Amino acid sequence: APAEMNFYFPQKRTLCMAENCTATLHNLYTLRGAKVRDSLNWSKHIDESIELFADRSDTVFASHHWPRWGTEEIRVYLSKQRDLYRYLHDQSMRLANQGYTMLEIPEMIELPESLANEFFARSYYGTVNHDAKAVYQQYIGFFDGNPAHLHPLPPTEAAVRYLDFMGGAGAVLEKAAKAFESGDYRWVAEVVNHVVFADPGNMEARALQADALEQLGYQAESGPWRSFYLTAAKELRDGVERETAPDLRRDAAGVLPAMTSEMLFDSMAVHVKGDEAADKRLTVNMDFTDTGEKFVLNLENGALRHVQGQQAPDADVTLRLTREALNAIVAGAELDEKIAAGEIHIEGETEALVELFGLMERFDPAFNIVTP
Repeated sequence: APAEMNFYFPQKRTLCMAENCTATLHNLYTLRGAKVRDSLNWSKHIDESIELFADRSDTVFASHHWPRWGTEEIRVYLSKQRDLYRYLHDQSMRLANQGYTMLEIPEMIELPESLANEFFARSYYGTVNHDAKAVYQQYIGFFDGNPAHLHPLPPTEAAVRYLDFMGGAGAVLEKAAKAFESGDYRWVAEVVNHVVFADPGNMEARALQADALEQLGYQAESGPWRSFYLTAAKELRDGVERETAPDLRRDAAGVLPAMTSEMLFDSMAVHVKGDEAADKRLTVNMDFTDTGEKFVLNLENGALRHVQGQQAPDADVTLRLTREALNAIVAGAELDEKIAAGEIHIEGETEALVELFGLMERFDPAFNIVTP
């Protein structure tokens, strides 16, 4: 990952490998959602660190897990981690070039024993399965070339049709219960998911899928996989607990001051309700009195863009305010209160400003995942 930096303490003969070499296989794709990490680049930078530092090191440590001692042990450890990420990259692409897809490749790759038998190469965090998918995704993307997968029906609509074809929920659950008894938990989770999405009130289906996911969780070597399985089982049984959801406004209040103004405006643009804003045209000048920055915000065709270092003479409204005041508004403070307190000075149409912020979506983090 570009944010990770290996560095060396020559006086201590100690090498820090950041999170690039830990006591487990790492994530090329994080299940929480993030950009895919470049496994080939990862391997090459471990190799560079070996060449630069391995023979001069008595200790190696990482941002997580425990250190390792001894020059020879360090070289073995780093070399096998280097080869681990290279193997995942090269074998995934070898199979992709034979026409195998994102779902097929992970079922075909097994680490050689020289890697698989190392504790620090096990799938306790990242897994061979989803890391292989990450390699495929990085180069090829979501589409496997099969047009049946190019524009499939969304989950709920597909589920209704699946149930109709399979003879109804009762028939599916009867067969799924037998599959569960035989230990075919992956298949139970997949097929009963259709029943849940077609009829989320079917408690028998929810309970059976939860049981299957729970069994998959108990069997998972990877901690994140286990967490996803068991959390999903809890949602199926109990629903989403809204009161335990993160407070995004509170969290934003801590994050926003660390963002550049450009980052903040990009974030605001993601909140725009595109369908409602499609026919709107608004131009807003932002003049930050504390940082000296000036921006023009333009809303057109449902997209909010910004230009730095300018002020539009024909803007609908001009705001003179501090960045801190804008941070507070984005985090949920009332616009009227900030204006009344004199923290925001407005020239032009106040209604345009109210309209702009009225087009911003407030995200609810307590959304369903395994139920529609």
